[in-house]
Amino acid sequence: MKNVLVLCGGGGTEHEVSLVSAKYFMDVLSKIKDLQAHYLCIQSDGRRLNEKGENCELRKAGEIFNRETQITVKLDYAIPCLHGPPGENGLIPSVFELMGLPYLGSSHEGSILCFNKISTKIWLDRCQIPTTPYVFLASKNQKRNEVVEFFHQNKDVFIKASHQGSSVGCYHVTKEQELHSSIDKAFELSPYVLIERTMKGRELEVAVFEHGGEIKATVPGEIDCPQAFYSYEEKYAKESETKTLTVAPGISLEQQKTFQALAIKAFQILNLKDLARIDFFLTDNQEILINEINTFPGHTPISMFPMMLENTGLTYGDFLKDKIFKN
Repeated sequence: MKNVLVLCGGGGTEHEVSLVSAKYFMDVLSKIKDLQAHYLCIQSDGRRLNEKGENCELRKAGEIFNRETQITVKLDYAIPCLHGPPGENGLIPSVFELMGLPYLGSSHEGSILCFNKISTKIWLDRCQIPTTPYVFLASKNQKRNEVVEFFHQNKDVFIKASHQGSSVGCYHVTKEQELHSSIDKAFELSPYVLIERTMKGRELEVAVFEHGGEIKATVPGEIDCPQAFYSYEEKYAKESETKTLTVAPGISLEQQKTFQALAIKAFQILNLKDLARIDFFLTDNQEILINEINTFPGHTPISMFPMMLENTGLTYGDFLKDKIFKN
């Protein structure tokens, strides 16, 4: 019997979304034989609570200790179902690595590189993988001449907090008088700020995953968003009108292959593991550009990654069994 930890929550801006994703994993794991799933939620006050609301510890020996029942469970595998910090920023993967506990998802190094939108851009540039035009600020007090010049050249930009996910800390700016206030707001959420040219075109996504010892990439899916910007609210609100399409219409076979090749190349050069969602733009000029990389994508009912993976013919249960039982 394999004991598998599903760790969720985190107390950050994506805490509630993490809980929805964790339910998906618990449901999938419940259908796998010879496996017992153990749910643990990190609260904003630092407590670790199980499904019954009991206080637990996650010990360095790779164990869950229930403070109320005094029962200890030795873990065999972990799923860090945390969107944003402390999961996608590499902290929880580091903890698991120190424990010697196998886990789903990228290492601390790959997580750190991809959670910082700026370091992702620098790596993509260096490896000649096309990405959106950008500049960045490393300090709130840094002179902003380059940013102002970049805005004058483009007239339409997005200001992004470097260390946030799910469109948190993103500001669409088309007026120069809004530029500096938006940058200041982004700095309240992250140590660095990215300024990107607004891309005119389609937002496409590719699921990349490892199975049977191979790295595989799906055909691109599409976010069909009636709003100009796919905001946090548009992603998760019940009244959202956004549609998620597992296969983007009107994409040629040649374009599909380009998306897949770029996604796999990015996955490899950033030393990612197990799963990732690579977000692209297909511009009105038919340029294919990588926008962002998510090392632990959402697994909610509207999330693209599990839908695109299963659209390849692989069930999510079989995907997880390939990871859990090889360890």
